[in-house]
Amino acid sequence: MRAPSLAGRNIALALTLCLAAPAYGESLQEAVVQTLNSNPDVLIDVARRLSTGEGLPQAQSGYMPRIDVVYGRGRSRSDNSSTLATYGGPVGQLRYDRSLTLTQMLFDGFATANDVERNYARITSASHKLAATSEQIGLRAIEAYLEVLRNQEVVALTQDNLSVHERTFDQIKLRAASGVGRKADLDQIEARLALARSNLTAAEGNLEVAAINYRMIVGSKPGALVKPDPPSEKLIPPTPDAAIKEALGNSRILKSGKADIEAAKAQSQSARSVMFPRVDLELSTSKNNLLTAIDISSDSNRSATVKLRYTLFKGFADVSHISETRYLIQEAEEIMHRTERQIEQSIRLSWNAYSSARERLPFLIKHSESAQLTRDAYSKQFGLGQRTLLDLLDTENEAFTASSNYLNGQYVELFSRYRVLTDIGLMFETINVPHRDETKLLDR
Repeated sequence: MRAPSLAGRNIALALTLCLAAPAYGESLQEAVVQTLNSNPDVLIDVARRLSTGEGLPQAQSGYMPRIDVVYGRGRSRSDNSSTLATYGGPVGQLRYDRSLTLTQMLFDGFATANDVERNYARITSASHKLAATSEQIGLRAIEAYLEVLRNQEVVALTQDNLSVHERTFDQIKLRAASGVGRKADLDQIEARLALARSNLTAAEGNLEVAAINYRMIVGSKPGALVKPDPPSEKLIPPTPDAAIKEALGNSRILKSGKADIEAAKAQSQSARSVMFPRVDLELSTSKNNLLTAIDISSDSNRSATVKLRYTLFKGFADVSHISETRYLIQEAEEIMHRTERQIEQSIRLSWNAYSSARERLPFLIKHSESAQLTRDAYSKQFGLGQRTLLDLLDTENEAFTASSNYLNGQYVELFSRYRVLTDIGLMFETINVPHRDETKLLDR
């Protein structure tokens, strides 16, 4: 039983794509923007950046006065010489206490100032971290976008290959039916035809996998994707060392690490505040009422006091805390050093992938063109009886393989450009996609 014809397959595939995808064109820029607005990995860092931002007003509140209101109501029992003289013995009382206290910090050993600096650094770090995450997720979106396009072209190429084998099968079958052809040729073309159909099934499966991955990253099914123009080669640094230098200057993840170091240093300075006295201004007013069965007595007080507090000994807890913060600085510095090494490794790998893909393309083009010329020549010679069917099928297979390799090589080279641009911090600028507003740094 023969498989569906090429026309039937094309119609089915077209219907599948129409049902699975929105009826609009979707550029690479639009896909990346949608990714930044919907991808959970990006939104997690957005939430972290926003939550970190709430720490700043908390730290700044240390400069503001603190106002406490106290209200109390309860019963008490007094038994003393005063109650004995006044009431002739113990007396039960209903007690009301009210107070209002304003406390203004005058000096806290620079704890508040350093805590504010620490939170500014934390916000800076979170902003750079979000930008770095956006760039990496954006690169994954580009990869998914290009994979869908590549697999669509592979499907089309595989369909053409199947069409050629179907035509050849029809010719050989006609020859065999008229007694001119050999049964071995018919068996051979049937085997190759089955392989071509298998290849198309595999290609369609790979396209579906690419669409699934696209939806996972971008957040929607792929629409009518448009193949982007390759980024200019002029944007790619000429050497790996030049790329590393540019990356170290632009890397948002490295800037995040430097901000973490500043945050750790500010935390260490804040920990040293316990070595200084604390001075507060306190303004307070209070009123207490005592109700008995016989009379009511009240007591009102107002005060304005400057208080100095200095902890002389706390079991060495403060000394240990200061030492702890020093190690936190060291940890942040080593994390940044590790990040520098990772950036260098990533740049060298990306630049090597780009260089290799670029150098392979001319050979892949030559192989594809030569294989197609050979196939066309063998096809004419087969019609004249100068070539066997096996010769024809082998050249057809080589032409298909060469075309597939060239197609894959084009997309590998294209993606390698975006990969290098991401590592040096120019990818968003190249595709004209702005960073999210949450990546902007606070004005000081």
